Amino acid sequence: MTLPKVTDTGIRLVPDPSRVITRFFVPGREESGPGDSRATPVVDRILALDEATVEETMASIDERFGSRHIDLHAEFVAHAELVASRIGEGVALSAARRLLLGASFTLEYSVEGAALCNPSAVLHPVQDDSGDASFVVSVRCIGEGHRSSIGFRTGTVTAGGDVTMDAPSKFCRTAIPQPSTHHRSVFHMRLAERGDDNENAAAVLDSLPPTFHGQQLEDRIADLMADQATRNSDQTVANLREIAGLSYSLTFPSSSQLAERVLWPHAAPEIHGMEDARFVQFTSDTGERSYLATYTAYDGHDISQQLLTTEDFVSFTCTPMAGSAALGKGLAIFPRKIGGKYVALSRCDRESNSVAFSSDPRCWPTSETIQVPTESWEVLQLGNCGSPIETDRGWLVLTHGVGPMRTYAMSAILLDLDDPTRVVARSTEPLLTPTPTNQDGYVPNVVYSCGALAHNGTLVIPYGVADQSIAIATVSIRDLLDALT
Repeated sequence: MTLPKVTDTGIRLVPDPSRVITRFFVPGREESGPGDSRATPVVDRILALDEATVEETMASIDERFGSRHIDLHAEFVAHAELVASRIGEGVALSAARRLLLGASFTLEYSVEGAALCNPSAVLHPVQDDSGDASFVVSVRCIGEGHRSSIGFRTGTVTAGGDVTMDAPSKFCRTAIPQPSTHHRSVFHMRLAERGDDNENAAAVLDSLPPTFHGQQLEDRIADLMADQATRNSDQTVANLREIAGLSYSLTFPSSSQLAERVLWPHAAPEIHGMEDARFVQFTSDTGERSYLATYTAYDGHDISQQLLTTEDFVSFTCTPMAGSAALGKGLAIFPRKIGGKYVALSRCDRESNSVAFSSDPRCWPTSETIQVPTESWEVLQLGNCGSPIETDRGWLVLTHGVGPMRTYAMSAILLDLDDPTRVVARSTEPLLTPTPTNQDGYVPNVVYSCGALAHNGTLVIPYGVADQSIAIATVSIRDLLDALT
Protein backbone atom coordinates (compact mmCIF):
# COMPACT_ATOMS: atom_id res chain seq x y z
CA MET A 1 0.00 0.00 0.00
CA THR A 2 1.29 3.46 -0.87
CA LEU A 3 2.34 5.56 2.10
CA PRO A 4 0.37 8.75 2.80
CA LYS A 5 1.51 12.16 1.74
CA VAL A 6 4.02 13.76 4.08
CA THR A 7 3.58 17.52 4.23
CA ASP A 8 6.63 19.75 4.33
CA THR A 9 5.82 22.65 6.64
CA GLY A 10 8.42 24.83 4.95
CA ILE A 11 10.11 25.36 8.31
CA ARG A 12 13.89 25.11 8.30
CA LEU A 13 15.98 25.58 11.43
CA VAL A 14 19.50 26.55 10.41
CA PRO A 15 22.64 26.93 12.50
CA ASP A 16 23.27 30.44 13.79
CA PRO A 17 27.02 31.03 14.32
CA SER A 18 26.30 34.20 16.30
CA ARG A 19 24.86 32.15 19.19
CA VAL A 20 27.96 31.86 21.33
CA ILE A 21 29.03 30.90 24.82
CA THR A 22 32.22 31.76 26.68
CA ARG A 23 34.79 29.14 27.67
CA PHE A 24 37.88 29.34 29.87
CA PHE A 25 40.97 29.36 27.64
CA VAL A 26 44.61 28.81 28.58
CA PRO A 27 47.16 29.59 25.85
CA GLY A 28 49.52 26.68 25.40
CA ARG A 29 46.93 24.22 26.68
CA GLU A 30 44.76 24.11 23.59
CA GLU A 31 42.93 20.87 22.97
CA SER A 32 45.23 19.90 20.10
CA GLY A 33 48.96 20.14 19.72
CA PRO A 34 51.79 19.92 22.26
CA GLY A 35 52.83 22.59 24.69
CA ASP A 36 52.75 23.73 28.29
CA SER A 37 50.66 26.52 29.72
CA ARG A 38 51.76 30.02 28.80
CA ALA A 39 49.57 31.55 31.48
CA THR A 40 52.32 33.17 33.53
CA PRO A 41 53.85 35.28 30.74
CA VAL A 42 50.36 36.34 29.65
CA VAL A 43 49.56 37.45 33.20
CA ASP A 44 52.88 39.33 33.39
CA ARG A 45 52.14 41.17 30.15
CA ILE A 46 48.72 42.25 31.39
CA LEU A 47 50.23 43.50 34.67
CA ALA A 48 52.81 45.51 32.69
CA LEU A 49 50.20 47.50 30.74
CA ASP A 50 49.56 51.07 31.82
CA GLU A 51 46.11 51.77 33.25
CA ALA A 52 45.01 53.95 30.33
CA THR A 53 45.70 51.11 27.89
CA VAL A 54 43.85 48.67 30.15
CA GLU A 55 40.76 50.86 30.29
CA GLU A 56 40.85 51.57 26.56
CA THR A 57 41.19 47.86 25.76
CA MET A 58 38.33 46.91 28.07
CA ALA A 59 36.11 49.58 26.52
CA SER A 60 36.79 48.05 23.10
CA ILE A 61 36.05 44.54 24.38
CA ASP A 62 32.76 45.69 25.93
CA GLU A 63 31.76 47.39 22.71
CA ARG A 64 32.54 44.34 20.57
CA PHE A 65 31.29 41.54 22.81
CA GLY A 66 28.99 42.98 25.47
CA SER A 67 25.81 42.60 23.43
CA ARG A 68 26.59 38.97 22.59
CA HIS A 69 26.42 37.66 26.17
CA ILE A 70 24.08 37.91 29.13
CA ASP A 71 26.64 38.83 31.82
CA LEU A 72 30.07 38.97 30.23
CA HIS A 73 31.79 40.74 33.13
CA ALA A 74 30.79 37.97 35.52
CA GLU A 75 32.47 35.46 33.22
CA PHE A 76 35.63 37.57 33.09
CA VAL A 77 35.78 37.83 36.88
CA ALA A 78 35.34 34.06 37.24
CA HIS A 79 38.08 33.33 34.72
CA ALA A 80 40.42 35.88 36.33
CA GLU A 81 39.99 34.04 39.62
CA LEU A 82 41.15 30.81 37.98
CA VAL A 83 44.57 32.34 37.20
CA ALA A 84 44.85 34.52 40.31
CA SER A 85 47.45 32.19 41.83
CA ARG A 86 49.93 33.37 39.17
CA ILE A 87 49.76 36.97 40.41
CA GLY A 88 52.40 37.89 42.95
CA GLU A 89 51.46 38.60 46.56
CA GLY A 90 50.49 42.14 47.33
CA VAL A 91 49.65 43.01 43.72
CA ALA A 92 46.40 44.97 43.63
CA LEU A 93 44.33 44.97 40.44
CA SER A 94 41.97 47.69 39.36
CA ALA A 95 38.48 46.58 38.33
CA ALA A 96 39.33 47.16 34.67
CA ARG A 97 42.61 45.20 34.87
CA ARG A 98 40.86 42.28 36.58
CA LEU A 99 38.31 42.20 33.79
CA LEU A 100 41.03 42.36 31.14
CA LEU A 101 42.85 39.51 32.87
CA GLY A 102 39.70 37.40 32.68
CA ALA A 103 39.03 38.39 29.08
CA SER A 104 42.53 37.27 28.11
CA PHE A 105 41.72 33.78 29.37
CA THR A 106 38.33 33.62 27.66
CA LEU A 107 37.22 32.53 24.21
CA GLU A 108 33.91 32.53 22.42
CA TYR A 109 32.57 29.19 21.20
CA SER A 110 29.84 29.09 18.57
CA VAL A 111 27.74 26.12 19.63
CA GLU A 112 26.02 25.98 16.22
CA GLY A 113 29.00 27.12 14.18
CA ALA A 114 29.07 23.98 12.02
CA ALA A 115 25.58 22.45 12.08
CA LEU A 116 22.21 22.01 13.75
CA CYS A 117 20.58 18.59 13.38
CA ASN A 118 19.03 15.40 14.77
CA PRO A 119 16.05 16.77 16.74
CA SER A 120 13.50 15.16 19.03
CA ALA A 121 10.15 16.67 20.01
CA VAL A 122 8.05 16.39 23.18
CA LEU A 123 5.13 18.30 24.64
CA HIS A 124 6.14 21.39 26.60
CA PRO A 125 5.64 21.02 30.38
CA VAL A 126 3.38 24.09 30.33
CA GLN A 127 0.17 23.94 28.25
CA ASP A 128 -3.00 26.03 27.96
CA ASP A 129 -6.60 25.11 27.13
CA SER A 130 -6.63 26.48 23.58
CA GLY A 131 -6.46 23.10 21.86
CA ASP A 132 -3.05 23.97 20.46
CA ALA A 133 -0.01 22.19 21.86
CA SER A 134 3.26 23.84 22.79
CA PHE A 135 6.28 21.61 22.28
CA VAL A 136 10.01 21.48 22.90
CA VAL A 137 12.51 20.36 20.28
CA SER A 138 15.93 19.21 21.43
CA VAL A 139 18.62 19.88 18.84
CA ARG A 140 22.15 18.66 18.35
CA CYS A 141 24.40 21.70 18.10
CA ILE A 142 27.77 21.11 16.41
CA GLY A 143 30.57 23.62 16.71
CA GLU A 144 34.32 23.93 16.26
CA GLY A 145 36.13 20.59 16.41
CA HIS A 146 32.86 18.75 15.72
CA ARG A 147 31.98 19.06 19.41
CA SER A 148 28.28 18.51 20.01
CA SER A 149 26.05 19.92 22.71
CA ILE A 150 22.30 19.75 23.31
CA GLY A 151 20.19 22.84 22.67
CA PHE A 152 16.47 23.56 22.52
CA ARG A 153 13.83 25.27 20.42
CA THR A 154 10.10 25.75 21.11
CA GLY A 155 7.05 25.73 18.87
CA THR A 156 3.32 25.15 18.58
CA VAL A 157 1.13 22.72 16.66
CA THR A 158 -2.53 23.65 16.27
CA ALA A 159 -5.46 21.27 16.57
CA GLY A 160 -5.56 21.28 12.78
CA GLY A 161 -1.90 20.27 12.46
CA ASP A 162 -0.29 23.59 11.53
CA VAL A 163 3.19 24.05 12.98
CA THR A 164 5.01 27.23 13.92
CA MET A 165 8.40 27.65 15.57
CA ASP A 166 9.40 30.42 17.98
CA ALA A 167 12.44 32.55 17.20
CA PRO A 168 15.21 31.59 19.62
CA SER A 169 16.93 34.06 21.89
CA LYS A 170 20.14 35.49 20.49
CA PHE A 171 21.83 34.45 23.74
CA CYS A 172 23.12 31.06 24.86
CA ARG A 173 24.02 30.02 28.37
CA THR A 174 25.48 26.95 30.03
CA ALA A 175 25.15 25.82 33.64
CA ILE A 176 27.79 24.89 36.19
CA PRO A 177 27.74 21.15 36.95
CA GLN A 178 26.95 20.12 40.50
CA PRO A 179 27.18 16.74 42.28
CA SER A 180 24.28 14.38 41.71
CA THR A 181 22.99 11.20 43.26
CA HIS A 182 24.34 7.79 42.26
CA HIS A 183 22.57 4.50 41.62
CA ARG A 184 23.92 1.27 43.09
CA SER A 185 22.54 -0.81 40.23
CA VAL A 186 24.59 1.15 37.68
CA PHE A 187 27.78 0.69 39.71
CA HIS A 188 27.30 -3.06 39.92
CA MET A 189 26.62 -3.43 36.20
CA ARG A 190 29.42 -1.07 35.13
CA LEU A 191 31.87 -2.88 37.41
CA ALA A 192 30.71 -6.25 36.06
CA GLU A 193 31.46 -5.03 32.54
CA ARG A 194 35.04 -4.43 33.71
CA GLY A 195 35.29 -7.76 35.55
CA ASP A 196 35.49 -5.91 38.87
CA ASP A 197 32.15 -6.59 40.57
CA ASN A 198 33.83 -8.60 43.29
CA GLU A 199 34.41 -8.73 47.04
CA ASN A 200 35.94 -5.25 47.12
CA ALA A 201 32.97 -3.77 45.27
CA ALA A 202 30.56 -5.56 47.59
CA ALA A 203 32.36 -4.15 50.63
CA VAL A 204 31.59 -0.65 49.36
CA LEU A 205 28.25 -0.98 47.61
CA ASP A 206 26.31 -3.50 49.68
CA SER A 207 26.12 -1.17 52.67
CA LEU A 208 24.90 1.76 50.57
CA PRO A 209 21.23 2.47 49.81
CA PRO A 210 19.94 2.02 46.23
CA THR A 211 20.45 5.76 45.67
CA PHE A 212 23.31 7.53 47.43
CA HIS A 213 25.44 10.66 47.42
CA GLY A 214 29.12 11.12 46.68
CA GLN A 215 30.16 11.59 50.30
CA GLN A 216 28.48 8.33 51.27
CA LEU A 217 30.50 6.60 48.56
CA GLU A 218 33.74 8.22 49.70
CA ASP A 219 33.10 7.18 53.29
CA ARG A 220 32.76 3.56 52.25
CA ILE A 221 35.82 3.81 49.98
CA ALA A 222 37.80 5.10 52.98
CA ASP A 223 36.73 2.04 54.97
CA LEU A 224 37.82 -0.20 52.10
CA MET A 225 41.22 1.47 51.77
CA ALA A 226 41.78 1.19 55.53
CA ASP A 227 41.82 -2.58 55.06
CA GLN A 228 44.84 -2.66 52.76
CA ALA A 229 46.36 -5.44 54.85
CA THR A 230 43.89 -7.98 53.46
CA ARG A 231 42.72 -6.33 50.25
CA ASN A 232 44.20 -5.15 46.97
CA SER A 233 41.58 -2.51 46.23
CA ASP A 234 43.36 0.18 44.18
CA GLN A 235 41.73 -0.79 40.86
CA THR A 236 38.26 -1.09 42.37
CA VAL A 237 38.61 2.31 44.03
CA ALA A 238 39.70 3.87 40.73
CA ASN A 239 36.73 2.28 38.94
CA LEU A 240 34.26 3.41 41.60
CA ARG A 241 35.46 7.00 41.43
CA GLU A 242 35.47 6.97 37.64
CA ILE A 243 31.86 5.76 37.54
CA ALA A 244 30.89 8.36 40.14
CA GLY A 245 32.35 11.06 37.89
CA LEU A 246 29.79 10.24 35.20
CA SER A 247 26.87 11.71 37.18
CA TYR A 248 26.15 15.41 37.61
CA SER A 249 23.28 17.89 37.75
CA LEU A 250 22.64 21.22 36.04
CA THR A 251 20.26 24.03 36.96
CA PHE A 252 19.58 27.10 34.82
CA PRO A 253 17.96 30.33 36.06
CA SER A 254 14.20 29.85 35.92
CA SER A 255 13.97 33.31 34.36
CA SER A 256 16.04 32.22 31.33
CA GLN A 257 14.40 31.30 28.06
CA LEU A 258 14.36 27.60 27.28
CA ALA A 259 16.08 28.18 23.93
CA GLU A 260 18.95 29.94 25.73
CA ARG A 261 19.89 26.80 27.64
CA VAL A 262 22.70 24.64 26.30
CA LEU A 263 23.70 21.31 27.82
CA TRP A 264 27.47 21.42 27.45
CA PRO A 265 29.72 18.33 27.86
CA HIS A 266 31.10 17.92 31.38
CA ALA A 267 31.67 14.23 32.17
CA ALA A 268 34.79 12.54 30.79
CA PRO A 269 32.98 10.13 28.38
CA GLU A 270 31.15 13.05 26.69
CA ILE A 271 33.91 15.62 26.66
CA HIS A 272 33.98 15.66 22.85
CA GLY A 273 30.24 15.57 22.39
CA MET A 274 26.68 14.97 23.60
CA GLU A 275 24.94 13.62 20.52
CA ASP A 276 21.42 12.76 19.35
CA ALA A 277 19.28 13.16 22.47
CA ARG A 278 16.07 11.11 22.30
CA PHE A 279 13.61 12.83 24.63
CA VAL A 280 10.37 11.21 25.75
CA GLN A 281 7.66 12.41 28.12
CA PHE A 282 7.42 9.52 30.56
CA THR A 283 4.33 8.76 32.66
CA SER A 284 4.94 6.79 35.84
CA ASP A 285 2.60 4.21 37.37
CA THR A 286 1.21 6.94 39.63
CA GLY A 287 0.52 9.29 36.72
CA GLU A 288 3.43 11.64 37.40
CA ARG A 289 5.14 12.95 34.28
CA SER A 290 8.78 13.69 33.67
CA TYR A 291 11.14 13.75 30.72
CA LEU A 292 13.80 11.15 30.00
CA ALA A 293 16.41 11.38 27.28
CA THR A 294 19.15 9.04 26.23
CA TYR A 295 22.09 10.48 24.34
CA THR A 296 25.39 9.34 22.92
CA ALA A 297 28.47 10.42 24.87
CA TYR A 298 31.66 10.72 22.81
CA ASP A 299 35.11 11.15 24.35
CA GLY A 300 37.02 11.52 21.09
CA HIS A 301 37.56 7.79 20.69
CA ASP A 302 34.78 5.73 22.31
CA ILE A 303 31.02 6.13 22.62
CA SER A 304 28.67 5.28 25.46
CA GLN A 305 25.13 6.18 26.47
CA GLN A 306 23.99 8.52 29.23
CA LEU A 307 20.55 9.30 30.63
CA LEU A 308 19.13 12.79 31.15
CA THR A 309 16.13 13.40 33.39
CA THR A 310 14.19 16.61 33.92
CA GLU A 311 10.74 17.71 35.01
CA ASP A 312 10.80 21.28 33.76
CA PHE A 313 13.78 21.76 31.36
CA VAL A 314 15.28 24.01 34.04
CA SER A 315 17.04 21.40 36.17
CA PHE A 316 18.64 18.30 34.65
CA THR A 317 20.40 15.27 36.05
CA CYS A 318 22.80 13.15 34.04
CA THR A 319 23.70 9.57 34.92
CA PRO A 320 25.52 6.74 33.12
CA MET A 321 23.74 3.78 31.58
CA ALA A 322 24.89 0.17 31.65
CA GLY A 323 24.18 -3.22 30.11
CA SER A 324 24.63 -4.89 26.76
CA ALA A 325 21.39 -3.44 25.36
CA ALA A 326 22.72 0.07 26.08
CA LEU A 327 25.86 -0.42 24.00
CA GLY A 328 26.44 1.72 20.95
CA LYS A 329 23.92 4.38 20.00
CA GLY A 330 20.21 4.90 19.73
CA LEU A 331 18.49 3.63 22.88
CA ALA A 332 14.94 5.06 22.95
CA ILE A 333 12.73 4.62 26.01
CA PHE A 334 8.99 3.92 25.75
CA PRO A 335 6.72 6.60 27.31
CA ARG A 336 5.39 4.25 30.01
CA LYS A 337 6.06 0.88 31.58
CA ILE A 338 4.65 -2.28 30.05
CA GLY A 339 3.92 -5.23 32.32
CA GLY A 340 5.59 -3.41 35.20
CA LYS A 341 8.87 -2.97 33.30
CA TYR A 342 10.63 -0.09 31.61
CA VAL A 343 10.95 -0.79 27.89
CA ALA A 344 13.34 0.59 25.31
CA LEU A 345 14.22 0.25 21.66
CA SER A 346 17.86 -0.69 21.14
CA ARG A 347 20.31 -1.09 18.29
CA CYS A 348 23.06 -2.71 20.32
CA ASP A 349 24.23 -4.94 17.45
CA ARG A 350 24.63 -1.79 15.29
CA GLU A 351 22.35 -2.99 12.49
CA SER A 352 19.02 -4.32 13.80
CA ASN A 353 16.11 -3.06 15.88
CA SER A 354 15.55 -4.78 19.20
CA VAL A 355 13.48 -4.32 22.35
CA ALA A 356 14.80 -4.39 25.92
CA PHE A 357 13.02 -4.68 29.28
CA SER A 358 14.33 -3.56 32.66
CA SER A 359 13.33 -2.68 36.20
CA ASP A 360 15.77 0.26 36.05
CA PRO A 361 15.85 2.87 33.24
CA ARG A 362 19.64 3.09 33.62
CA CYS A 363 20.39 -0.64 33.30
CA TRP A 364 19.54 -2.66 30.20
CA PRO A 365 21.13 -6.12 30.42
CA THR A 366 19.53 -7.88 27.42
CA SER A 367 17.42 -7.24 24.32
CA GLU A 368 15.42 -9.21 21.75
CA THR A 369 15.80 -8.55 18.03
CA ILE A 370 12.49 -7.61 16.38
CA GLN A 371 13.52 -6.30 12.93
CA VAL A 372 16.46 -7.02 10.65
CA PRO A 373 17.36 -5.28 7.37
CA THR A 374 15.48 -6.70 4.38
CA GLU A 375 14.71 -3.84 1.99
CA SER A 376 17.19 -2.38 -0.50
CA TRP A 377 17.20 1.00 1.24
CA GLU A 378 18.19 -0.52 4.61
CA VAL A 379 20.80 -3.13 3.63
CA LEU A 380 23.55 -1.48 5.71
CA GLN A 381 21.65 -1.07 8.97
CA LEU A 382 18.41 -0.28 10.75
CA GLY A 383 17.70 1.85 13.80
CA ASN A 384 14.96 3.82 15.50
CA CYS A 385 14.13 7.48 15.04
CA GLY A 386 13.08 8.09 18.62
CA SER A 387 10.74 6.77 21.25
CA PRO A 388 7.55 4.94 20.22
CA ILE A 389 4.24 6.78 20.05
CA GLU A 390 1.21 5.05 21.57
CA THR A 391 -1.84 4.68 19.30
CA ASP A 392 -5.02 2.63 19.62
CA ARG A 393 -3.53 0.11 17.17
CA GLY A 394 -0.10 -0.25 18.73
CA TRP A 395 3.22 1.45 19.29
CA LEU A 396 4.13 3.52 16.24
CA VAL A 397 7.89 3.54 15.75
CA LEU A 398 9.67 5.72 13.24
CA THR A 399 12.76 3.92 11.97
CA HIS A 400 15.74 4.73 9.82
CA GLY A 401 17.45 2.55 7.28
CA VAL A 402 20.83 3.03 5.66
CA GLY A 403 21.33 1.86 2.10
CA PRO A 404 23.69 2.26 -0.86
CA MET A 405 25.82 5.42 -0.95
CA ARG A 406 25.25 5.60 2.84
CA THR A 407 21.83 7.10 2.20
CA TYR A 408 19.57 7.42 5.25
CA ALA A 409 15.82 7.04 4.81
CA MET A 410 13.01 7.09 7.39
CA SER A 411 10.20 4.56 7.63
CA ALA A 412 7.84 3.08 10.25
CA ILE A 413 6.80 -0.11 12.04
CA LEU A 414 3.94 -0.88 14.44
CA LEU A 415 4.46 -2.93 17.61
CA ASP A 416 1.88 -4.72 19.74
CA LEU A 417 0.75 -2.60 22.71
CA ASP A 418 1.11 -5.40 25.26
CA ASP A 419 4.01 -7.28 23.67
CA PRO A 420 6.29 -4.78 21.91
CA THR A 421 8.59 -7.58 20.75
CA ARG A 422 5.87 -8.44 18.21
CA VAL A 423 5.86 -6.42 14.99
CA VAL A 424 2.21 -5.96 13.98
CA ALA A 425 2.82 -4.12 10.71
CA ARG A 426 5.51 -2.25 8.84
CA SER A 427 6.17 -0.07 5.86
CA THR A 428 7.79 -1.65 2.84
CA GLU A 429 8.95 1.70 1.48
CA PRO A 430 10.52 4.83 2.94
CA LEU A 431 8.40 7.58 4.43
CA LEU A 432 11.09 10.25 4.00
CA THR A 433 14.19 10.16 1.80
CA PRO A 434 16.85 12.67 0.78
CA THR A 435 15.80 14.56 -2.32
CA PRO A 436 17.83 16.73 -4.70
CA THR A 437 16.78 19.76 -2.63
CA ASN A 438 17.82 18.34 0.75
CA GLN A 439 20.66 15.91 0.13
CA ASP A 440 23.60 18.32 0.45
CA GLY A 441 25.14 19.41 3.72
CA TYR A 442 27.65 18.56 6.43
CA VAL A 443 26.95 14.83 5.91
CA PRO A 444 25.21 14.34 2.52
CA ASN A 445 22.24 12.05 1.90
CA VAL A 446 20.90 11.88 5.46
CA VAL A 447 17.39 12.41 6.81
CA TYR A 448 17.28 11.50 10.49
CA SER A 449 15.08 12.15 13.50
CA CYS A 450 15.47 11.43 17.20
CA GLY A 451 11.78 11.69 18.01
CA ALA A 452 8.41 12.79 16.64
CA LEU A 453 5.36 14.26 18.40
CA ALA A 454 1.67 13.31 18.14
CA HIS A 455 -1.12 15.87 18.58
CA ASN A 456 -4.78 15.51 17.69
CA GLY A 457 -4.14 12.94 14.98
CA THR A 458 -1.13 14.70 13.44
CA LEU A 459 2.39 13.35 13.63
CA VAL A 460 4.93 16.19 13.74
CA ILE A 461 8.30 14.94 12.48
CA PRO A 462 11.32 17.19 13.00
CA TYR A 463 14.28 15.72 11.18
CA GLY A 464 17.88 16.53 10.42
CA VAL A 465 18.77 17.35 6.83
CA ALA A 466 22.26 16.19 5.83
CA ASP A 467 23.43 16.71 9.42
CA GLN A 468 23.31 20.42 8.63
CA SER A 469 19.88 21.84 9.39
CA ILE A 470 16.44 20.77 10.60
CA ALA A 471 13.20 20.49 8.64
CA ILE A 472 9.73 19.72 9.99
CA ALA A 473 7.13 17.56 8.27
CA THR A 474 3.65 16.40 9.26
CA VAL A 475 1.54 13.37 8.37
CA SER A 476 -1.83 12.00 9.41
CA ILE A 477 -1.33 9.28 12.00
CA ARG A 478 -4.45 7.46 10.85
CA ASP A 479 -3.38 7.50 7.22
CA LEU A 480 0.08 6.28 8.16
CA LEU A 481 -1.29 3.40 10.23
CA ASP A 482 -3.65 2.43 7.42
CA ALA A 483 -0.69 2.22 5.03
CA LEU A 484 1.38 -0.16 7.17
CA THR A 485 1.14 -3.81 6.12
